[in-house]
Amino acid sequence: MSDPRDRLFDLLPAVYRQRDAGQGWPLRALLRLAGEQAALLHADVARLYDNWFIETCDEWAVPYLGELIGYLPAGGAGEDEPRARRFIVPRREVANTLRARRRRGTLAILERLAMDTAQWPARAVELRRRVWATANLRGAPAAAARTVSVRDPGPLAHEGGAFDAVARLPDVRQAGATRRAGWPNLPGLGVFAWRLHTHPVTRSPAYCAEEAGPHGFTFSPLGNDAPLFSPARPGASVPAGGPAPGPITRRELARDLAAHYGPGRAFAIYTGRHRRLVPAERLVVADLSGWRYRPRRGTVAVDPERGRIAFPVRHAPRGGVWTTFHQGLAADLGGGEYPVRRRAFATAQGDPPVSRYRVGHDERYRRLGEALAAWRREKPRPARAIVEITDSGVYSEPVAIRLAEGQALQIRAARGARPLVRLLDRRGNRPDALRVSGGEGSALVLDGLLISGRPVHADGALACLTLRHCTLVPGWGLRHDCQPLRPAEPSLEVFAPKVCVTIEHSIVGSLQVTLDEVRDDPVRLRVRDSVIDATGVEREAVGSPGCPVAHALLDARRTTVFGKVQVHAIELAEDCVFAGEVRVARRQVGCMRFCYAPPGSRTPRRYACQPDGVDQKAAEAAAPGTPAGAQLRARERTRVRPRFDSVRYGSPRYARLAAGCAPEITAGASDQSEMGVFHDLYQPQRAAALRARLDDYTPAGLDAGIFYMS
Repeated sequence: MSDPRDRLFDLLPAVYRQRDAGQGWPLRALLRLAGEQAALLHADVARLYDNWFIETCDEWAVPYLGELIGYLPAGGAGEDEPRARRFIVPRREVANTLRARRRRGTLAILERLAMDTAQWPARAVELRRRVWATANLRGAPAAAARTVSVRDPGPLAHEGGAFDAVARLPDVRQAGATRRAGWPNLPGLGVFAWRLHTHPVTRSPAYCAEEAGPHGFTFSPLGNDAPLFSPARPGASVPAGGPAPGPITRRELARDLAAHYGPGRAFAIYTGRHRRLVPAERLVVADLSGWRYRPRRGTVAVDPERGRIAFPVRHAPRGGVWTTFHQGLAADLGGGEYPVRRRAFATAQGDPPVSRYRVGHDERYRRLGEALAAWRREKPRPARAIVEITDSGVYSEPVAIRLAEGQALQIRAARGARPLVRLLDRRGNRPDALRVSGGEGSALVLDGLLISGRPVHADGALACLTLRHCTLVPGWGLRHDCQPLRPAEPSLEVFAPKVCVTIEHSIVGSLQVTLDEVRDDPVRLRVRDSVIDATGVEREAVGSPGCPVAHALLDARRTTVFGKVQVHAIELAEDCVFAGEVRVARRQVGCMRFCYAPPGSRTPRRYACQPDGVDQKAAEAAAPGTPAGAQLRARERTRVRPRFDSVRYGSPRYARLAAGCAPEITAGASDQSEMGVFHDLYQPQRAAALRARLDDYTPAGLDAGIFYMS
C-alpha cells in the first residue's frame, strides 16, 4: 500500500523514480515534506467544500448559511456557549427554512418546528375546538369537543392532553402565557410536546416479585413498578391515531395490542429456555395493582401502567421469563442501552495490546466471574484488559478484583446492552461488596453497568476508580413503589488513600470515605453530570462514618445531590444543586459558582449562587432588620428552593426540576441553562427557540403556547 505522503512522488515519471531509488531516495524524502503540506491543504479545501452545504458543514458555519437565506436566529440565553448554540441555531431548522415558509400557518409545520428547533415530538391542536359551544343545527364538525358520556369513559383517558376531546368552558388567559397558560380559548393554539426520552431494554430477565408468588413478574429487573413507554420515532411528529412517545395506558393497549406488542415494538415477553415469544393472542390487559387479578389458564396478564406480568396460578413458566421493553428517561444518564461511545484505554506506540474478554449468553464466558478468573490465570497478567458484557442479563455473583502495580482493568457493557450486576448476600462471615484493591498506579473503570445489592468497596493503593454511565442503585435496591430497600447504606466505600474517584453521567447512592486524616492526604472526588442520591436530604450524600467531615476534596460540575455534603474542602462546584446542607472544613479553599446550597450551609466563596441572589434583592427591597424584610427574605428563600418531579430512582421523571421551580434555578446556570444534572439538555434554550418560531409561523390572530406532556 502506498504511503499517503508519497502522493507527489508517485506523480513523477517512472524513470526519475528509478534513478532516485538508485541514489537512496533523496528526492522522495524531499517531496514527502512538500506532500505533508499538500495533504493538509487538500484536507482544508475538502473541508471548505463541505462547509458549502448545511448537511455537512461545521457547527460554526450553520449561522452563516442561515443568513444567506434570511434565517434569523431566535437568540436567547446562552447563545455564546458553543454547546448551546446547536439549540439557538439548529442545523435541521436552517435546512428546512425554505420548505417551512411555504407551509406557514398550518398545524403540520408547527409540529415540524418543534422537532427541528427543540428536538421534541409534538402535536399541534386548535384549542377553539375544545371550547364548549352551542350545538349547530346543521351538525357539529367531526373534530369538535363533546360532553362526557358515563357509558363511555374512554375520552377521559386523554383528559388534559393533546388528544383530549372533552368540551370545556373558555379560559381567558392566553395560551402563550409564561407563568400559567390558559386553555382552551378561541384564539389559542397548543403545541403539546413530549420531552422524555425512550430507551429500550432488550432481552432482560424479568424479576419474580415476592409478594406475588412464583407467577408474578415485573418488567424491571430491580423489581420496581416501571411504566412501559411507546418508542419515539426519530424525526417524526406525533400522529393523531398512533401511539404517542409516552406511557402506555391499559385502555390504549387493549384497544390496539398489535401496535405495541411484538419484536421491534414497545414491548415483548419471552418464556422458556429457548426464549420463545408469547403469542399476542394469549395476552390479556389487566389491572395488576395488589396482584389481585388471576389470569385464566392459557393466558398472560399484562399491566403496562405498572410494568407487571401475571401468569396463571400453578402454570408459571419453568424456564424463566425475559422481556424487551422501553423505559422513559429525562436524559442519557446511568446504566442504559442508549447509544454512547465506550472509551477504551489510551495506548501509545510500543504499548502491549489490550486483552479482551467477552461475557454473555452466546459468548465464551457465561459469567462475569469466569472472565475475571481467565484474566487472573494469564501469565504474565496483561497490563491492560477489558471485560465486555454483551447482553442485558443479570449477573448474580460475588465480584472481587485485585490489581497488581500499574495494572488497568475496564469492565464495561457493550453497545446496546445494559447488564445488571446483582451482589447478593452469599457469605455470612464477611461483606459481599464489589471489592477492588490495587497496587501503585492501578486503575479500574466501570462503564455502562447497573449494580445493586451491595456497595462498591475500594481499598489498597488503587490510584484511579472511574464510573462512567453507571448506576449504583441508591439504597442497594428498590421496592415496588421505588422506595429504597436499605436507605441508610452507602453505594461507594473508599478506603484507598491515594485513589482519585471520577463519576461521569452516573447515578450513585451515598459516598463514604474512611481514611486516616493524620497520615493521608484528602482523596479527590470528581463528579460530572451525575446524581448523588442519599435517599433523603437529611442523610449523608458524601461523608465519613463517625467523623464530622469526609477527608476528601470535591470537584462537582452539573450535578444534583440529594443529601448532606460533608467534606474537607470543595475545590470547585459549578452549576450544581445541593438539596441537602453543605459543610466544608476549609472555607478558604475553592469556590462555588452558579449553584444552589440551602441556607445555613458552610461553603467556600460563592459567586452568583442561590439563595444569595434573592437575599440581596430582598435586602434592597426592605431593610433586613425589620419584620417586613425578614418575611420577604423567608418568602424568597422558599420560592427559590429546588422542586423536583420525583426524588426516587426508578421513576421516569427522577431528579428532573419541576415546572413550578423558580427561574433562578431553571435558568440560573453559568450559561443560563438549568442547574443540576440535566444542564446539558438546555431546556430553557429549546423552549425559547420554539416560542420564537411559533410567533413567526402561527396564523394571524392566534396565540400559541407550549404544553409539556412528559
